[in-house]
Amino acid sequence: MRNVPSLEAINQDYAPKGVQFYYIYKALAHPQTNGYVAPVNLAERLMHVQEAQKTLGTKIAWLCDSMANDLKHGLGDAPNSEFILDPDGRVLIKRSWSKPAELRADLEKLVGPVERPTTIASLNLPAKQTRSNVATGVVEKLDLPAQLRPLVVETVESGNEPFYVKLRAEAEPAISRSGEGRLYLGFHLDPLYHVHWNNLAAPLKFEIKASSAATVVPNVGEAPKVIVEADSDPREFLIAVNLQDRSQPLEVTVQYFACHDEEGWCKPVTQTYRILWQTDPDGGTVRRGRNPRDSESGEARPQRPNRRPMPGDQSAQPNRPIPARIVSVDLEAQTIKVLLPNRSEVEYNVASTRLMDADGSLELKQLQENDRVMLGVSNDKDSEGRIILRRLMKR
Repeated sequence: MRNVPSLEAINQDYAPKGVQFYYIYKALAHPQTNGYVAPVNLAERLMHVQEAQKTLGTKIAWLCDSMANDLKHGLGDAPNSEFILDPDGRVLIKRSWSKPAELRADLEKLVGPVERPTTIASLNLPAKQTRSNVATGVVEKLDLPAQLRPLVVETVESGNEPFYVKLRAEAEPAISRSGEGRLYLGFHLDPLYHVHWNNLAAPLKFEIKASSAATVVPNVGEAPKVIVEADSDPREFLIAVNLQDRSQPLEVTVQYFACHDEEGWCKPVTQTYRILWQTDPDGGTVRRGRNPRDSESGEARPQRPNRRPMPGDQSAQPNRPIPARIVSVDLEAQTIKVLLPNRSEVEYNVASTRLMDADGSLELKQLQENDRVMLGVSNDKDSEGRIILRRLMKR
C-alpha cells in the first residue's frame, strides 16, 4: 500500500467535490509481507481491513471482497488496479496499476482542479508501527527450489479455536506433470492474533495423512529446537511427493504451543489442514529475498558464499546490478529474455523475482519489449539451467 499517502491526499481534495473513494480488500498479492498471511474466513478478512485502517490511518472507506474473490476476478485480477466510475457505474478510466499522479490529473479534467492541493505531510498519517518485540530472524529459512506454485489449502474446523498458524503449501511444477516432486510446507503465525511460539515447550510437529495412491517422505516432522524462549519465525519443511492420483488431498495435522503475552496464556494447539492438488489462482507470490521482518529484528541472516563467476559472464555476478533491455517476456513459463551491455542475450527465471518500477511493485505482464531495466541476479539456477533473478527494476 505504498500509494496510500498520495491517495489519502487526493481524497482530501476531491471528497468535498462529491467524489467517493474506496479501497478494495482482495486476496493478498504478496502474502507474508510484513508477516501478514492469507485469512481463512471472512471474519479474518474484516480483521485485516480493521488492521489496515488503524496501521495506515486511512480515511477512505474500505470494501471487502468475498472469500471466493468475486470482485477481484470481475475487475480483471490485477493486484493493485484503479478505476474511475461515473455516477451511473460506467467505467471511465481503468489502470492495472494504481498511479496517484495520473489519478489526480484525471480528476482535474473530470471534476476540476483544486486551488491548494493537500500535501502528504499535512495529513499527519501514523508512523510505521512495530507490532511485536518477539524475536525474529532466528530460524534460518530453507533454500527452496525455483518456480514453486501455491496450492489450495482448506482448514478443517474443530471447535472455536482460531487458526493462529496458517499453512502455506507450494508445489514444484513437476508434480502437476508427472506426479513426482517436492512440496513446501510453511507454518506461519498470523500477526492478527499476536501470538508467538513457546520454545520452552516441545517444538512444532506435523503429521501427513495421504491416500494409498500417494507417497510422502517424510510424513511426520518436527521443527528444530530454538535457543531463544520465544520467536515468531515460520517453521518450514520440504517434502518429497509421489502421486498416482491427484484427486485425493493430503491432510496435515499440526501440533504447537502458542502464547499470548498480553492476555497471559500459553497453550498447546492441534489443528488440521487439507491440501488440494490444484494451483491457487489467488495464492499470490511470496517475496523470499529476505525475511520482511529482519529489518525490525536487526539480525542479519547468514549469507551463502558466492560462486565464482565465469570470466566475462555478467549474468553470474550476484552483487552487481546489471543494466539490460527486455527482448521478450513469457508469462506462462515465467521467464524473460534480455539484451546485456555485451550484446549477449540471456534468459532468466523470474518466478520468484521482486519486480519494481519507480512507483512500487510491478507485474510481469507490465514488462514490454525494449523496456530498460536493472537486474539483480542470484547464484542459483532452475532445473533447466536458467539463472534465477532476485529483483528487477524498470527504469
